[in-house]
Amino acid sequence: MTSRQVGAEIEVGVIAPTTLEFQIAVARLPGLDVTESLVIKLNGKVIEPREIIGEHETRIHRLHADQGNLTMSYSATVSGEADIAPVRDIDMITYLRPSRYAESDKFFGFAATEFERFGASEELLENVSSWVGTRLSYVPGSSDPIDGASDTLLAGAGVCRDYAHLVIALLRALNVPSRLVSVYAPGCQPMDFHAVAEAFVDGVWHVVDATCLAPRQSMVRIATGRDAADTAFLDNHHGSIELNNMIVSAVVNGDLPEDSVQELVRLR
Repeated sequence: MTSRQVGAEIEVGVIAPTTLEFQIAVARLPGLDVTESLVIKLNGKVIEPREIIGEHETRIHRLHADQGNLTMSYSATVSGEADIAPVRDIDMITYLRPSRYAESDKFFGFAATEFERFGASEELLENVSSWVGTRLSYVPGSSDPIDGASDTLLAGAGVCRDYAHLVIALLRALNVPSRLVSVYAPGCQPMDFHAVAEAFVDGVWHVVDATCLAPRQSMVRIATGRDAADTAFLDNHHGSIELNNMIVSAVVNGDLPEDSVQELVRLR
């Protein structure tokens, strides 16, 4: 695995004092070598956030911000290959349940009619990915932050998180544990924080990205959860903010790998 350089620059206007939570740092997983820098400033003065470790090594940087201009700068070089994560019994329960944006209980009959014949297999992941990818159009701004998988299916359009939510809802309806992962995605166009699904088949979590916007082999895990409610890059509590600017970057040393929906790929 070649090394990957990732980062983000975020500028937030704090209108009223608030508590902010960033999920933009690379998950520190066994097998990975991560060299990084994180600097947060409010009105030019450095603020030290509190780091909280969430599920699957998700790193939450929490801080209180008074009124003013807040900037966040993050960069990381990631090399090595993440070990295969241990499988916990609670994951097999949590990621089969319907969730806020992946309402799998609304898809039981539909998913069975379309995909039940494939079973929990590599073929199922390929067919669900292709089905969602061909029925949705990638249209920035076409969905609302409160849209779930059923809204996306009816609208026929969305962005990466909408694709991922629909994939997750369909797979959970077929009794395949599935979850959402926010990632840095070298090669992604338009470049942004990217969202993909992860499905548990044959004893391993495999990436399913129906957008096909970037090769899965070079993606870098940031946050993992039930859906976008658990993996948002920024949460705001109590006060009021405006997101004034955001730049995300992700590149690899050397050529990008080739990818195909017919292959099983895990996040490395």
